[in-house]
Amino acid sequence: MAESMPSAMDYPEHERTYAGFINFSKVGTIAVLNVVLCLLLFTFGGGAGTFFGWVAMVATLVTAAIGMAIGEKGWIPPAIVFVVAGLLAIVTTA
Repeated sequence: MAESMPSAMDYPEHERTYAGFINFSKVGTIAVLNVVLCLLLFTFGGGAGTFFGWVAMVATLVTAAIGMAIGEKGWIPPAIVFVVAGLLAIVTTA
């Protein structure tokens, strides 16, 4: 009868999984915002906007991968790309 009882929950593993999910959510949200900025640059930025849009898109992919590897502070690299892409969007679409 004791063999059919479920084992106790592995709380450290549960907390590690939850922390990974939260990190993925942060990095993913900022990456989606970066893609929206890149689309804005492609649409309204002209030639320079298209160039900077592609640069920002590649930087988004690279920093999202780095952010997933870093862990808890992984949202910072994509956030830096978001700020730079936002400034480029303001300059090229104005």
